[in-house]
Amino acid sequence: MARERSNPLFAASAGRDSSTFSSGAAGSREPLASRLRPRNLDEFIGQEHIVGPGRLLRRAIQKDQLSSIILSGPPGTGKTTLARIIANSTRSAFTALNAVLSGVGELREAIDKARQHFELYSLKTILFVDEVHRWNKSQQDALLPWVENGTVVLIGATTENPFFEVNRALVSRSRVFLLKALEEADLSAVARFALGDPERGYGAYKVDFEQGALEHLIRSADGDARSLLNALELAVETSVDSWPPEPDSRIHVDMGTAEESIQRRVVLYDKDGDYHYDTISAFIKSLRGSDPDAALYWLARMVYAGEDPAFIFRRMLISAAEDVGLADPAAIQVVYSCAQSFDRIGLPEGQYHLSLAALYLATCPKSNSLMGYFDAKKAVEEEAAEVPNHLRDANRDSQGFGHGEGYKYPHAYKDHWTAQQYLPDTLKNRVFYFPGSLGLEGQRKEDILQRREAQLSLGGEETVHAARKASKEGAVWSREGEKRKTWRTRAEGGASERLRAARLFLFDFLDLAPSSSLLILDPRKGYYALEALRRLGEGSVFAFLENDESLQQFARLSGELPELSRPMTASPELAAAGWPREAFGHEHFDQILLCEATGAHDAGIDYWAYAEQAIACRKKGYGALCVFDILAPASSSLSTMLKINKGAEDNPAFIAELEAFEEHRGGGPSLDTQAIRRSADSELALRRVLGGIPDSELSWRKEIVQYNREISRQDIEDWLDPGTEYAEDLRKALGGKAPELLRAQLGKLEGRVLWPLSLRLGTTAPKR
Repeated sequence: MARERSNPLFAASAGRDSSTFSSGAAGSREPLASRLRPRNLDEFIGQEHIVGPGRLLRRAIQKDQLSSIILSGPPGTGKTTLARIIANSTRSAFTALNAVLSGVGELREAIDKARQHFELYSLKTILFVDEVHRWNKSQQDALLPWVENGTVVLIGATTENPFFEVNRALVSRSRVFLLKALEEADLSAVARFALGDPERGYGAYKVDFEQGALEHLIRSADGDARSLLNALELAVETSVDSWPPEPDSRIHVDMGTAEESIQRRVVLYDKDGDYHYDTISAFIKSLRGSDPDAALYWLARMVYAGEDPAFIFRRMLISAAEDVGLADPAAIQVVYSCAQSFDRIGLPEGQYHLSLAALYLATCPKSNSLMGYFDAKKAVEEEAAEVPNHLRDANRDSQGFGHGEGYKYPHAYKDHWTAQQYLPDTLKNRVFYFPGSLGLEGQRKEDILQRREAQLSLGGEETVHAARKASKEGAVWSREGEKRKTWRTRAEGGASERLRAARLFLFDFLDLAPSSSLLILDPRKGYYALEALRRLGEGSVFAFLENDESLQQFARLSGELPELSRPMTASPELAAAGWPREAFGHEHFDQILLCEATGAHDAGIDYWAYAEQAIACRKKGYGALCVFDILAPASSSLSTMLKINKGAEDNPAFIAELEAFEEHRGGGPSLDTQAIRRSADSELALRRVLGGIPDSELSWRKEIVQYNREISRQDIEDWLDPGTEYAEDLRKALGGKAPELLRAQLGKLEGRVLWPLSLRLGTTAPKR
């Protein structure tokens, strides 16, 4: 393909800038980079995306059917070399100009010669303009008409973005090819070619390098073949006393010479070896450890050694999620934006963006709470779990199997949240996410934990109840319950707010000293014990939980605490052997707390047996006893709610009758006959357990705590539906018009209301 030009027109056209395309003979003192310029496409190394086999530019050069093009790319990537190959390959006249050295006058001269070539010899002229972006607008405009009418075919070369720095009209009439910085594999091939060519390179000598010296030259060249060849020339030719030496002479290039040749000190760094992995490890650990100084050092070391910036940004994107996470979710956006900016700018200015991303990560608050995902993934791998019925898609098969039944729509509740089971039954109450204490995550931590604890305390009773019902009915769908949703569903949906209010009141009332020792019987999976941990910073919490599942759950929730600050817990098995001595090692506590005694029928444990042993501790040792209850009947009273919200002022007589009715009945619409009976049975059991404590020692008090709740028109209809026990009892007690009177009173309070929560505390003075 390559051939010497004999046409006199070509010699004339090369004229002033012929040095750009000269080819040095063997032994020439022409610089190595110039001597080794490829003479044809077969010798061209790199840029496979534009000149590889079958690519458009390669085909156009080989067939000599080139149209105007602009070659854009960093220095040393082959732009001028491609122009030279085109000059050696084309039958057209070829003229070369350098935009730095030439102006409008030189351009007009070249255009005049191009016109003559076409008029006299019917030859097109290819005009190569190196550094075309250096021409100002007027110079580029002067070229435009001749490109447009086909007098010249333009080959423009630029190191800048042609879409910004070159006349838009010229760009629109040209095809733009983007050359990339050469890969290390390409530079290695260039070096091997230079060392192996006996005519233009150093193939006539036996050149060897100290281990790592040649690799250092290649890495330090930063994708620039010209820079590599210049450094290689200096390193080889200064490693002997005089140049040229005798043929077959041995030439040894040591590391010091390599460093001096390319003016960069070698850094112990091997992209495929230990130094590579050790350095990136040090960098990431410095980011994780919030050491901005070390992070900058290791970053600079990687950049200096020629590490791929894309790799560095990739690792920082991982760190933004793994090490910063929810403490500052904006971190991943900052790093990604820096990476995108780097792609637009490149080196060396892109070092600012590498530094910005690294410093941001190093100075961010840290959280690795996202690692909980891998615990969840392990749970997925270990067992197959079914989607709970209330979470299933109700749009497709609710009519057949009741899918979606029992689901509570969060937006219908306060703060757009309600406690509800979302995990499969086999993973119920598992904890995967442990929120950190810093940054944005730290600001949200308390709310996250409060909601989780409320979630755990409910235990998914509603879901369990629904599953049992479905099993009993053989999964046969019924229209019963489709007509309305019961008040109980919504009331239990607000249980998280109710429990939060109860817990806060209890511990505010107890006002425990931070160093207190507390024994707590907690039927709600550690819900109350967790609050005790918060209050007793220097004290001790000894908790009895209802089953091993709750025990493990509670241990996971408190596992992040220092070992000495963690609660001591006891399972039913330990308790059966005679607790607390066997479980905790002693029986002396400052405070003994029995939580929700009369609600223990739902706890699933032999509450009263363990309560007796807890009370026995009080008899044997020190401490005060507190029995704490949520009084469900009083807390369900609509009459109390109406009085709190001033809803009884316009009809006090009716509200008085309603109050008497609910007291006699034993509760409001949330309680059916069975619930009322269970509450009465629990009350008797509690009295029996407390029988060993004299009345003179045990004092009782009742408190009404208020919390916010939403009531809707649908709630009112559900409460007063003629099919409910409450509505039927109300009609019998107060007459047939009573439900309508109550509906009118409730309708005035539709929306956000204050709801009563009736609490009872039985306390003793500390025993010494």
